[in-house]
Amino acid sequence: MRYLILFILTLSALPVISAERPNIILVFIDDMGWGDFSCFGNADAKTPHIDQLATEGIRFEQFYVNSPICSPSRTAVSTGQYPQRWKITSYLNNRQNNIERGMAQWLDPEAPMLARSLQHAGYATGHFGKWHMGGQRDVNDAPPISAYGFDESLTNFEGMGPKLLPLTMKPGDTEPGRIWEKAESLGEGFRWMQRSEITGGFVDAALPFIDQAVADKRPFYVNLWPDDVHGPWWPSVVNWGDGSKRRLYLSVLEEMDQQLGKLFKRIDETESLRDNTLILVCSDNGPEPGAGEAGPFRGYKTHLYEGGVRSSLVAWGPGVLKKENHVDKESVFSAIDLVPTLLTLTKTPFPEGKVYDGESLVGTLLGEGGSRKAPIFFRRPPDRDSFYDDDDLPDLAVRSGKWKFLCEYDGSEPELYDMESDRGETNSAVAGHPEVVAELTAKLLGWNKTMPTDNGATYVHKQKKKAKGKKK
Repeated sequence: MRYLILFILTLSALPVISAERPNIILVFIDDMGWGDFSCFGNADAKTPHIDQLATEGIRFEQFYVNSPICSPSRTAVSTGQYPQRWKITSYLNNRQNNIERGMAQWLDPEAPMLARSLQHAGYATGHFGKWHMGGQRDVNDAPPISAYGFDESLTNFEGMGPKLLPLTMKPGDTEPGRIWEKAESLGEGFRWMQRSEITGGFVDAALPFIDQAVADKRPFYVNLWPDDVHGPWWPSVVNWGDGSKRRLYLSVLEEMDQQLGKLFKRIDETESLRDNTLILVCSDNGPEPGAGEAGPFRGYKTHLYEGGVRSSLVAWGPGVLKKENHVDKESVFSAIDLVPTLLTLTKTPFPEGKVYDGESLVGTLLGEGGSRKAPIFFRRPPDRDSFYDDDDLPDLAVRSGKWKFLCEYDGSEPELYDMESDRGETNSAVAGHPEVVAELTAKLLGWNKTMPTDNGATYVHKQKKKAKGKKK
């Protein structure tokens, strides 16, 4: 009830503002590799609608998300702060597992949400798609999405509020199956539909929201966050192919692009929207092996190597951007920078008493180049010390200038890579640059000490010990 009252009071206080400030649409794809858009080199599948955005806009090749796994990555892009500040450092799971890993159960509504700042400034704000920042499995007392600054929402089984739930069909099935049937316990307003069509379902909900904002003469901010291309993969039956992991993934990727194309077309063909809308498209983290591909980069989802945290970012906005059909290979920035950047771009006041880890980089986003000044720091998910056949993954990482440095919590097992000459992280340069290693070790360990801790140093060890006990 408290969240509902706050939401109503917020709406009643909204100012009426001109729609001259740009509309923003953030498309945050789930578990897609850096090399999976065809405009980023995918030769096995085509993403023509996203490719068109890139042709008419800007493709950024050194953009990072702030975690190699979903919930913390979404927290970072929503708040402009490192997700460690909010104790969301891996995917939010059931209540007991969250406790075991030293994590919060949901994102604190007091976090400095981009949506709330824009809402206070008169923007219509809508979230359509995966949430995964609270409200999932047995965590059914999380705040609704509306408590975070959204006027309207439609999500999946990992969020509170109205939701689309997936039905599954494969060749030979006569009746659809259900995934996450217990998600009905997370509240009323659910609707079941084919998993292969859910991205289109989110688009179909976003379009009337946009139409209403236009009718009300309000600029809008929209999160369009598909479940795609996260596994398990359920493309339409006609696109099942040979049923291999890679083929199913590529079919889902292509169908997602097609369904997003309906949204892009509406914006492009409406003159007032085309001239005053900025669309940003990227992924929340790297791909699962055997499904997506990270291009020339090492690592996958859950890894702090480039394949886990470097994301393909496409920006489109003919009336907003200063470049067209431009590839930015040099600018180094990250998801936490988007919040202060978009607030500055939209002339929206920063929230009082909040300090962003991100930097305002309007010129960079619009095509003028430039990188963030501060390093970008990373900490691995507490439950991912080893994953995808890696015996021991680095605990911490930092990108600073041309250097990428990784190490354990105590600074041991250092790895150093020159991103200008070795972006694939194949040859560690530790031996030749002891001064760089010393500097980045100090900065990285110092940063980590300022962040709330999770149970990353002990969780995996306890799980392995528990598993051995069960075998006995």
